[in-house]
Amino acid sequence: MSTKPITPEGYRRFEQELQDLWRVERPKVVQEVTEAAAHGDRSENAEYKYGKRRLREIDRRVEFLSKQLERFQIIDPKTVKSDRIQFGATVEVEDPEGRLRKYQIVGEEEADVKNGRISLASPYGKALNGRKVGEVVVVHRPAGELELEIKSLRYE
Repeated sequence: MSTKPITPEGYRRFEQELQDLWRVERPKVVQEVTEAAAHGDRSENAEYKYGKRRLREIDRRVEFLSKQLERFQIIDPKTVKSDRIQFGATVEVEDPEGRLRKYQIVGEEEADVKNGRISLASPYGKALNGRKVGEVVVVHRPAGELELEIKSLRYE
């Protein structure tokens, strides 16, 4: 089984979701299903059917999260010492119009473009990976190619 890189923050988010589902959400739904079952005929009991379906969804998510947590390799960007862009790097790039954008390179599971967290496997991540400050990279996007100049690189 291959490992997947993740930041400590990303790992904590996955772990917290698992704990919330297991310790809060699931017991609550189990109680609701128990109460709905006490009302009699389960074949026509919408609350019972919905509760059972919700339990299956929770159990699938719990199983998925448990497997993911086993596969993750936590990499703290603060411990990375490199002058090249790799997992965990925070980079600032400039486009041809002079607009500056800041991105952190993360794993696929914690990518969030709106918050500047891009996956190493994304077109931007692939273009930036292994590069240094001052280099110009070409991002191959569905909307067309885009040149970016790497302005700064930090591991924080």
